[in-house]
Amino acid sequence: MIAAPLLDVRDLVKDYQGLRPLRIKSLTLSPGEVVALGGIDAIAAETLVHLVTGATLPDSGEVALFGQNTKAITNSDAWLASLDGIGMITSRGVVIEMFTVLQNIAMSFTLEVDPIDPAVLPLATALAQQAGLAEASWRMPAGHAAPDAQMRIHLARALALGPRLLIAEHPSANLPRESVAAFGADLARLARGRGLALLALTADQDLAKAIGGQRLDLVAATGELKPPGLFTKLFG
Repeated sequence: MIAAPLLDVRDLVKDYQGLRPLRIKSLTLSPGEVVALGGIDAIAAETLVHLVTGATLPDSGEVALFGQNTKAITNSDAWLASLDGIGMITSRGVVIEMFTVLQNIAMSFTLEVDPIDPAVLPLATALAQQAGLAEASWRMPAGHAAPDAQMRIHLARALALGPRLLIAEHPSANLPRESVAAFGADLARLARGRGLALLALTADQDLAKAIGGQRLDLVAATGELKPPGLFTKLFG
């Protein structure tokens, strides 16, 4: 039996005041699928995230998240419930710089982080370990942490509430080049280990290679998603 898609985008058009509207003819993700999608700049990527989460609606076409058309979500409670299944990895996420790395992760479960609620502490430390955060960084103020560590905070928090779909929005944009491959490999490992779908919006070929899975590029003029050309596969 084939699992129903977690995300199903059809004939999407959204004018976001870019050079041209965002168009996507067809994009589906099922449990366990990993897709690295290129050809989407930062503003378009943010727009697509808003469309997937139902924060905004398409001008035309359909977006179905977890089997429900986002246009059919009519109240805030239902909308918030739909977000429970999504884990977001993006530098747009908020990190409280004065709180420690571990406190920032613990905030996924509780606001009692000074000190961290003893019932939450094992959950936060497990996530920190799984996200590849060195124990020496756990008690460091997040504002002093390296860019790689800050992005791994976002990764840990994205996993905290047991999502079914991970969306990584240009996660390597602020990373040092030497840390990109390791971050991508860890991101893919964690997604696959949990049987999650992963959609990485990225122009970074090193990250896409490290993630593996299906690599697609958006043809902005038509909305088609195509595999990268041979040159990109060999040298990108």
